[in-house]
Amino acid sequence: MEYRKMESLGISTSLLGFGCMRFPTMADGEIDEVRAEKMLDDALAAGVNYIDTAYPYHGGKSEPFVGKALKKYPRESFYLATKLPAWLVNSVEDAERIFNEQLERLKTDYIDFYLLHAMGGGRYDDMVRLGIVEWGEKKKAEGKIKYFGFSFHDNYQAFEHILTARKWDFCQIQLNYMDTEVQAGIKGYELTEKLGVPLVIMEPVKGGSLTTFADDIANMFKSERPDESLASWALRFVGTMPNVKVILSGMSTEEQVADNLKTFNKFEPLTEKEQQLVKDVVAAVKARVKNGCTNCRYCMPCPFGVDIPRNFAIWNNYSMYGNAGGAKWSYYNDMKAENRADQCKKCGACEKACPQAIQIRDNLAQVHSCMEGLK
Repeated sequence: MEYRKMESLGISTSLLGFGCMRFPTMADGEIDEVRAEKMLDDALAAGVNYIDTAYPYHGGKSEPFVGKALKKYPRESFYLATKLPAWLVNSVEDAERIFNEQLERLKTDYIDFYLLHAMGGGRYDDMVRLGIVEWGEKKKAEGKIKYFGFSFHDNYQAFEHILTARKWDFCQIQLNYMDTEVQAGIKGYELTEKLGVPLVIMEPVKGGSLTTFADDIANMFKSERPDESLASWALRFVGTMPNVKVILSGMSTEEQVADNLKTFNKFEPLTEKEQQLVKDVVAAVKARVKNGCTNCRYCMPCPFGVDIPRNFAIWNNYSMYGNAGGAKWSYYNDMKAENRADQCKKCGACEKACPQAIQIRDNLAQVHSCMEGLK
C-alpha cells in the first residue's frame, strides 16, 4: 500500500482512503452490511488506514454501520474521518449535540479527522460567527478531535478565503483531470502546497463519469496500459501530486475495491508521456460538447420556465461521458417538469441575449429528443 506522510501532523496515511458514501445497498435501499463489511475488511487487510464517512451519508446510516464494522479493530490501527453537517448547525449547542451523537454512532471516544462539511465562503463565515470554529479548536484541545479541517464546495476565491483564515490541520477538495478549473481546482491545490496544508481529494473519478467513456476515448488509455482500468488513470492523476495525502474512493462493489487495491498496492505516478495522454483525453472529451453554453445565464429567466443552462449541461455531460443513467436521472428526476427543454415555446428571447450566439431553440428541441431517446 502506498502511504503519504503528513509532515505537519507527523503521521502517515494510506494514499487510498475508503469513502463510505456509496456502500452496496439492498433492494430496500438499506446498506448491504455483509458485503460492505467484507469490502472494508479487505481494504484494511491490504493496508488502507483512512476511513471517511459523514453524518448524512446513506440517510444517516453510514456512521452507525462504520462504527459497528470497525469495532473489531484496534482503535489506533486506523484513522477515522467524519464531518459536522454545518447546514444543521445554528449554535454551539447544536454542534455539541451532533458531535456527541457521532461519537455514539461511531462507537469511539474521539475522531481523528473532523471536518466542517461542504464549506463555501458564506457558510464558513457563518461558522465563525456562531463560534463553531472556536468550538472545534476546543474539541481538539480536549483530545476529542485529533485534526481539524474542512471539506469544500465553492469557487477558488472562497477557498483562498477559508484556507488562509486560520491554520488548518488539513482540508478536502474535489479534484479530477476533467475539473482542474472547477471549484478550488489546481489553483487550490497549489495554495495548499504553498501553505503546507495536507490535502484529501474527493471525486477523483468524477462520480464514476471517468470510468464510462465511449470506446474510442477509452482506447486512448487502453492502448497505453491495456491491463489497467480507466479508474486507475484518474486516481494516478491526482496521486501524482505530492501534497495529495489521501484519495477518497466511494467504493460500492467488490470489484472496485480489488481494482483500487491493485492501483495503490503498487502505485505509479504518471510519467510525462502519460500526463500528455491525459491532456489529450481531456481535449477529446471536451470536443464532444454539443454547444458552447458557459452557464453565464444571460438567457435567463426564460418566460416559460425552462432552465436553459441546466438542460444544456445535462446534454453536454451525456455527450462527453456517455452516462445514460445519470443523464436520465438528472433530466427526469432532479429537474422539475416545468424546467425541462420541452417547455420551450420558441419565443426567441433567449437567443437575443445569448453572447455565444447559440441556436437555443433548436438545441433545446435536440436536448428533449435525446433524453426521450434514452428512455
